[in-house]
Amino acid sequence: MVTGASSGIGEATARRLAAEGYDVVAGARRRERLDKLAAEVPGIRPVTLDVTSQDSVEALAASLARCDVLVNNAGGAFGTETVAEGRLDDWQRMYDTNVLGSLRVTQALLPKLVGSGDGVLVMLTSTAGLVSYEGGGGYCAAKHAQSSMAETLRLELVGQPVRVVEIAPGMVRSEGFAVTRFRGDEAAAAKIYEGVPDPLTSDDVADAIAWCVTRPAHVNVDRLVLRPRAQAAQHKVHRVSG
Repeated sequence: MVTGASSGIGEATARRLAAEGYDVVAGARRRERLDKLAAEVPGIRPVTLDVTSQDSVEALAASLARCDVLVNNAGGAFGTETVAEGRLDDWQRMYDTNVLGSLRVTQALLPKLVGSGDGVLVMLTSTAGLVSYEGGGGYCAAKHAQSSMAETLRLELVGQPVRVVEIAPGMVRSEGFAVTRFRGDEAAAAKIYEGVPDPLTSDDVADAIAWCVTRPAHVNVDRLVLRPRAQAAQHKVHRVSG
């Protein structure tokens, strides 16, 4: 099960896990994109899913006979204002999608993950969940919460047949992510990656997720941090001119 699978990292992950031989349920709100994805890739089943709706998540759970892997990918960043000037609706939306969305889907599918005998729960966070930065207060807070949820789950599920994996990417040039954050300003979004040689792609992150998921059952990758070579830290990015 991959949430937020209609674009970006979620779509790339659905494609990659299908290539690994999994029967993938791809969930998102944009059903037309999911239908297109399923038509292109054998092994993908589209499901309309809104992780901010309890009814939608419960309907998803009821439709699944089993679940071996859950990738909590749905989420996003909205706005770049300071904490002092942050919009409450942006912060609410980020918490609802990133944190409560992951909580809803996890609670709904955890019994099936345990019942599989070798479940894998992947929480897609961010380096923003490890190190805060200016203009990212709401997103950093949400991703810190997701990271804490993954750590807590790992403690609470010890002894159960479920691995809990956190994937924390740095700079990823993912479809629509920066544009959404900058409220549709494509020029401002493009400047984030300006001069950066080879930022990560959605396929890079999907490759890391697939690697973690396909380790032997006794191997748990607690947290995998990945950045492009050009990004040494949140504030240390190599850029070339011209």
